Amino acid sequence: MIAPGDVQHLVCPRCRGGLGFEGSVAARLDTGVLRCHDCGVAWPVEDGLPSLYDEDAVRGSDRFMRLLYDHLAPLHDPAVQYTLPLFQVGSAADMRAGYLARMALERLTPRSDGRPVRILDIGVGTGADLPLVRRRLPPSLSGGLPGAAAEAVEIWGLDLSRGMLRICRDRLRRAGDRETRLLLADAHALPFGDGVFDRVFHVGGIAGYREPARALAEMARVAVPGTPIVVVDEQLDRSRRQSLYHRLTFRLVTFYDPAPHCPVEHLPPGAVDVRAEQLNRFFYCLTFSMPGTGEITSAGGPASRARE
Repeated sequence: MIAPGDVQHLVCPRCRGGLGFEGSVAARLDTGVLRCHDCGVAWPVEDGLPSLYDEDAVRGSDRFMRLLYDHLAPLHDPAVQYTLPLFQVGSAADMRAGYLARMALERLTPRSDGRPVRILDIGVGTGADLPLVRRRLPPSLSGGLPGAAAEAVEIWGLDLSRGMLRICRDRLRRAGDRETRLLLADAHALPFGDGVFDRVFHVGGIAGYREPARALAEMARVAVPGTPIVVVDEQLDRSRRQSLYHRLTFRLVTFYDPAPHCPVEHLPPGAVDVRAEQLNRFFYCLTFSMPGTGEITSAGGPASRARE
């Protein structure tokens, strides 16, 4: 849910001006608009779900991928669960454990300035990672668990697909999670101010983005300096022998991208603690942070380059 107090953390995706809500409010925003104080654009809110993206900017591969996910949303989770073993890639649970470890959630502590710790899932999809993120929070942030006091941590999720968010909301309702904030937004123009989130992660979509460099720059902009940003998507592991079966199935799942690879070349200038590694046969995990006075949580070891 997006509560009235959350509006102060949102900005206009067009000009980054502050927003004010006009409409019906209970414990959450219900129906109305979020109007920009600077440019005057009104962004709709329907059934508690803000739409904070510019439709005119959604084009090319983004429009195609949104259409795909909207129509195939009910099949997404079963496909992930059953096709990874079929493609001899390993289990979804093992892959998630790999990239969640890079987020270093156990190192999070209550902030000295009193504001909640904030975690952002960009391309939240059906929300399969959200309960796993909550379970990995340290005891000092256990107030973020569904049904408990939520002052210590906030989890935000955004996606460009209404179909995927519909399933995500259903998942959260079944789990009794009333705290996770969800919104429709474009990863190329995140509707948040600078340095708002203590962890930022994105799984399984950047290869289909129209401008990966811009999306990575936005992830870096909204993250607190020095904290890990984790990006996961498809890349064939060139260090392993790949049979014809593996090569064909990889092309099947990456048909929308002529050259799937870890986008190290698109990282923002000045990125540090860069680590690019294979999670399994088909997926990489890219971790980086931006320099600053915040916490540096490198996974350890020297920075490595993506396998081309």
